This record gives sequence, C-alpha cells and structure tokens, in this order.
Amino acid sequence: MKAADVFHTLDITLKPDPSRTVIRPFSFNYPDAFSNGRPTRAEAVAARLMALDPAMRQRILDLLHHAMRTRHRNVDQVFLRRFEEVKDQLGVTVEASCDRLLIGAYFSQEYAFESAALFNPSIVPVPDQDPDDDNIAFILSLRGVGEGHVSSVTFRSGSWDGGNGLVIDPPSSQGVPPRVEKGDDDGWVRLCSEESQDISETVIFPILPSQRQGVEDLRMVHFTDHDGTQSIIGTYTAFDGREARAELIRGIDLRTYEMRPLAGAMAAYKGMALFPRRVDGRFVMLGRQDNENIWLLRSDDLHCWETGEIIMRPKYPWEFVQMGNCGSPIEIDEGWLVFTHGVGLVRGYCVGACLLDKDDPSKVLARTPSPLLFPSAEQRGGYVPNVTYSCGALLHKRRVLLPYAIGDEFSAFAVGSVDDLLSVMV
Repeated sequence: MKAADVFHTLDITLKPDPSRTVIRPFSFNYPDAFSNGRPTRAEAVAARLMALDPAMRQRILDLLHHAMRTRHRNVDQVFLRRFEEVKDQLGVTVEASCDRLLIGAYFSQEYAFESAALFNPSIVPVPDQDPDDDNIAFILSLRGVGEGHVSSVTFRSGSWDGGNGLVIDPPSSQGVPPRVEKGDDDGWVRLCSEESQDISETVIFPILPSQRQGVEDLRMVHFTDHDGTQSIIGTYTAFDGREARAELIRGIDLRTYEMRPLAGAMAAYKGMALFPRRVDGRFVMLGRQDNENIWLLRSDDLHCWETGEIIMRPKYPWEFVQMGNCGSPIEIDEGWLVFTHGVGLVRGYCVGACLLDKDDPSKVLARTPSPLLFPSAEQRGGYVPNVTYSCGALLHKRRVLLPYAIGDEFSAFAVGSVDDLLSVMV
C-alpha cells in the first residue's frame, strides 16, 4: 500500500459562514496626540447619548431590539453586562436600565467570527461514553477567521461509526459570548458559557491582551491524570499582532473553561500539543520550538515548560523546510501515534505520521517517508495556497478519523485504519 492510499476522503466539508455572528466588546480611544485636555471618547459618547431626550433614546432602543433580538438570544443581558464592564469609564451616572442597555450596545460590536475561513480542526470524544459502542460522539473545534484576520475558536458536534458514516450536527444560528471572570491576577480568566444551549453556540474570541489578534489552532486532548481525573484540555497560540505564545484552556465542563498562559523557556512558541496522560509521572508535550524540528518537552508542572529536546528532524523532501505535530499523540498498542506536518516546495504543507515509543516518547520507532495527505490539483487554492493541515485526529476501534484544513480556508475529513497507517511507516 502507498502512503497516499491509507486515507479515504469523505464527501463532507465545513466552510465559512458569514451569517454566524457573536456580540463582542468594542472599545475606542483618541490617538495619544489628540487625547490631552479633552474628555475621553467613552465619556463623549455617553454624554451625547444622555443628552438626547427620553423619546429619542426609546426610539433608538426599539431599533436596537428589532435588529438584534432576531439574531441573538438574551441580547439585553449581554449589553447590560457590557455596561457593567465600562461604567467606570463614562464620567456620568446612569440609573435607568434602558439607558444602561443602550450604552452597553454602543460599546459592543456584532462580529462574524467565521466569515473568512473555518479551518485547522481538532477533535476529541465526548466524555463518559462507552468506547465499545459502534458510534462515537465527538466535539470538533475549528479556527474561525473574521474581520481584521482575527482568529476565534468555534465548535461543532457530531458522531462517527468508524467507517464512512460521519455525521456533523447542524450548527446553531446563535453565537453566544462567554461571561468572563478574571482570576486572582491578570494571568488567567474563567469563561462561562452557561447561556449556550449547544456546543456550536460557544465562541471563544480574543479576551486577554496576549490574544488581541487571535486565539489560533486549538489542539484539544481528552486528558486523564494519574488520580483518574479526566478533562478536555487544549493548547493554542495566542497572537497579539507581534508576538505569539502558547496558552492553555481546560474545560471544567462543556460550558465552563479556564484559560491561562504557559510559562517557561519553551512556552513562547507555536504548535504545542499535550499527551493524553502523564508519562513516567510527568506531563509531556510536543512542539516545534525552533520552527524546524519536532521537540519533546517534559514538566512536573502543567503550566510551566522549561526544557525540551529535538526528537525528529526533516528527512524527506516534503518536510525539508519544517516539521511539526498535527495535534496531540494518540495512544495505541504499538506506541504513540503522532500525525505530523511537513513543509516543502513552494511552502506546501503535507500531513504525515510517526510512531513514538510508549515508555520513552523521545524514541521515534517509525515514520512515513511519503505524505498521507497533500494538496491535490483541485485543492491548491484557498486563502493560503498549497496547505493541508490538522490539529488532531480521533481513534475508534483501530480506525482513525482525521479532520483537516485545505488552503487555510475550509475543512474536510478523511478516514483510515491504524494497521494500514503502520504498514507504510519505515
């Protein structure tokens, strides 16, 4: 069997949908050169609004409700919550609930979070289901890109029968912003999405200053700790427009998450992926700290990563420029199965795989000399041409479901068997 024949692509794709929007914070200031000796822009906007007569304010409120209530559930609560966030910036006391709601709306924006692209998928099984069932339910995360090339995380749910029977549940028309609770310091926040009635309604958009330009490429893993505690953990890249760093999100449940940065010398880089359990008592990650090779990182602290070593270097032409992981390792009888990406000619991204030793994952037992998935003639276009990429795969009874992105624009799916995959490794 050839490597290119291991996976069978399904006739299912997920494409950007500009009709899906979420209400997110909107802030505005004067340029520094024009800010001295005058009220802030927040104060100016509040003053203009409160100077209107009550009848006009009511008319504006009616227009707001007509536009927003048809597209967003509980929109009044969202705007009132936003007022609470900005009220100390206004320079005026606002008593009436309707006026508070209006001010909250002026400091909010409707954002089409997946209008330009929907790509780099990751996938995990839904917790607490029988692994012997014929169908496995899953959660799929995707990187949505909207106005200003800002990246957010959006979700889908679905089920898979181990073969060609893949079902992606239709997404809700709603996009629900999380309620943000800050931690004891500026390093972490809790995101509460209790208003989401479906996982597809939850949208994680940039919240911390480190994420101003995007929350990118979430790599989810169903993690089981040594005491049996299970949780969905994801590593992602936070990008502020100039610098990137690794951060971590842990699902307390499917509606509440804690988000915090990672610390240590190995953390200021893209593409980190956590193993689904400790190895030899320590947390373990994969990364590409030097932008060329695959690294193995070990730590006693989930949130601090100081040291690492190179375990896999470019060897074949399709990976001569760069290598990296395509999500967290998958534990199989033979070892740790890792999907990889390689960058070669004309910055083309292809997907391969390797097998790491189960007891010592620094040992590479085998790898694919040829790519498993690569841009076909029909798939070379897109927002970023010549890219095939994934942030994670799903294992079910020795079968693999691999969601992958095409051209940094939309997502597709492929299925294959572990035995066929191992047979093309050397």
